[in-house]
Amino acid sequence: MGTLGRAIYTVGNWIRGTGQAMDRLGSTIQGGLRVDEQLSRHRTIMNIFEKEPRIYKDVFVAPSAAVIGDVEIGHGSSIWYGSILRGDVNSIRIGAGTNIQDNSLVHVSKANISGKVLPTIIGNSVTIGHSAVLHACTVEDEAFVGMGVTLLDGVVVEKHSMVGAGSLVKQNTRIPSGEVWVGNPAKFLRKLTEEEMAFIAQSATNYINLAQVHAAENAKTFDEIELEKMLRKKFAHKDEEYDSMLGVVREIPPELILPDNILPNKAQKAVAH
Repeated sequence: MGTLGRAIYTVGNWIRGTGQAMDRLGSTIQGGLRVDEQLSRHRTIMNIFEKEPRIYKDVFVAPSAAVIGDVEIGHGSSIWYGSILRGDVNSIRIGAGTNIQDNSLVHVSKANISGKVLPTIIGNSVTIGHSAVLHACTVEDEAFVGMGVTLLDGVVVEKHSMVGAGSLVKQNTRIPSGEVWVGNPAKFLRKLTEEEMAFIAQSATNYINLAQVHAAENAKTFDEIELEKMLRKKFAHKDEEYDSMLGVVREIPPELILPDNILPNKAQKAVAH
C-alpha cells in the first residue's frame, strides 16, 4: 500500500471512529429512552435443536432464503429468494428437480386438532409457485401448486395434479391425480389436459436451468461483476445499419453469452430440429 493508500485508509478509520463515537454519545444523551439496534446476520442454512439441513451439492438456495433444521433437499432442486423452509418441530423432505419459488413458506406440524404429527413431503419435479404456504402436507411427484396457494395440515396433492393460484386447500383434503382444483375452499374444477401435464414437467426443467444461471451469478466476485458492466457498456447493441455504415463488426465476449438452455428462441429451435 503506497503513501496515498495509507492516507486514505487512515482517513477512513477516522471517519468510522467518529461515527461510532457519535452513536455512543447519542445513546448516552437519550438515556433510558434509547432503542439499541442490533445487526442481524442472515443465515441461509441454519441448524436448530441439533437438527441440520442436508442439501445436495447442486441445489440452488438463494441468498435471502432460509433453510432451517431438519430439511432434506434433493439433486437439482432450487429454493428461491425470500423463501423459508422451517424444519424445527418436524421434518421437511424435498425431492429432485423441484422448485420452491420466491417468498414461499414451508413448515411442519408437531401437533394439530386431529392429533397427528405431520412432516411436509414434496416429491420430484414439483413446482411450488410464488408466495405459496405449505404446512404439514404432501405434494407428490410432478404436481403443480400455483402462486399464493395455501395447503393446510394433512393435505395430499397427488401426482400430475394442479392447484390453481390463490386457492386454499382445507385440512386432510386429497386432490386426486390428473385433476385441477381451485377456490377457497378449493374444489374440483376439471381434469388436466395432456398439454398441462407436459407444461408441469417443462416448468420443473426450466427452473433447473434457470437456477444454474442464478447460482453462477451469485457466486461472482465484485471484480467479475464490474468487468461484466464494462463489457456490456462496450458491446452494447447498436442498429445493424449504423454498424455497417461505420464498418463495425461486434463480437460478443464469452462472459456475456447466456447458456442456450435459458434462451427461449434457441430452445425452441433445438426442439424443432
